[in-house]
Amino acid sequence: MTVSSPFQPDCRDCPRLAQHLDQVKTDYPDYHARPVAPFGDSSAKLLIVGLAPGLHGANRTGRPFTGDYAGILLYRTLHKFGFASHDESVSADDPLHLTDCRITNAVKCLPPANKPQPAEIRQCNAFLAVELDNFARNGGQALLALGTIAHQAVLMALGCRNADFPFSHGAIHRVTEELKLYDSYHCSRYNTQTRRLTETMFEQIFDRICQDMAATQ
Repeated sequence: MTVSSPFQPDCRDCPRLAQHLDQVKTDYPDYHARPVAPFGDSSAKLLIVGLAPGLHGANRTGRPFTGDYAGILLYRTLHKFGFASHDESVSADDPLHLTDCRITNAVKCLPPANKPQPAEIRQCNAFLAVELDNFARNGGQALLALGTIAHQAVLMALGCRNADFPFSHGAIHRVTEELKLYDSYHCSRYNTQTRRLTETMFEQIFDRICQDMAATQ
């Protein structure tokens, strides 16, 4: 698939995901239940890449990491480091805005059981590739991948080999002349409640990103 836009709000290129969204819309008529657009500053220095919309989060509200547990730590941290105007995002209509930061997902549609299939990740990767190209052209510097799937999707979109840039929490990779890729465990309910990812661990990632961004100014 070749695309020229980083997002298509009516995309139905993945039959399994399209059918799943149809069922979700039947079960929850008030939900967004469509592809979820990227959110944030179009001239961002930091682009955060998550996995996919959550059933009762972005799939409900239409904004990445908004309205469910996964966004709690993310937006609190973004606010602490000056990227977000508020420390909580509850709906697409709230007054929160991002500065120098943009959020997207490797897969734009809600997958069943939150597990996209490899073919679906590849299908949606063309959109991410356009996003990354626009991000770099507009002066972007730092990519933050939340979890292994997001990390690998970024590498796929950039034409990089997974073997050359292995995922590990806290890893930093120079993936292009302009861009560094920072790895973090996903800020999911499971990871934060099991302490696989703590607030301190997450803030350390952002602290390093901010240091590196400041050093290039």
